[in-house]
Amino acid sequence: MKKGLKPALWIALGIALGFPIFSMTYYTMVRTSTPEFCASCHEIQAAYDGWRTSTHVNNPQGFVADCMDCHLPAPQDTVDFFYTKTLHGMKDVAAHLAGKPYIREEQAEKARLSIKNDQCLKCHRNIEYMPYKRGAMLAHRQVLHPRKGYEKRCVECHSNLVHVDREYYDYKDNGGI
Repeated sequence: MKKGLKPALWIALGIALGFPIFSMTYYTMVRTSTPEFCASCHEIQAAYDGWRTSTHVNNPQGFVADCMDCHLPAPQDTVDFFYTKTLHGMKDVAAHLAGKPYIREEQAEKARLSIKNDQCLKCHRNIEYMPYKRGAMLAHRQVLHPRKGYEKRCVECHSNLVHVDREYYDYKDNGGI
């Protein structure tokens, strides 16, 4: 066998195997990253319903923050994103198959503890400028620029925005601001 042929065959084999594996992984990640997929698990249905009626879906800007936006690291941090997504998925499937009871309040508290300010700030970037809401503007400054020992998390004040049982859609108009 010629000297350069063996490495070329290994490269060709790597591409032939790598491309379908990467494609299947990517397809799986995309398909399992929708709110509808999350809601396909009956334990999560109430959380999904609460999300659908919240301002994270119904707002004057037309933005939608889905499950991944709050519950997973930013996709730009690829390794942490895939690791966390896979870990969450395996944990949820294992709990479902084991018949572990889903206690919504307990799961909500775990979720609140895991949500970091950076996850909120992916969408809520301009929270220091609120000309008609001085108290909120000052509170947000304390979160964004905390003094040592006084760190706060967004969910300490905003814990019941999304996964709350509502009989109506919670739509907030910003009054043209």
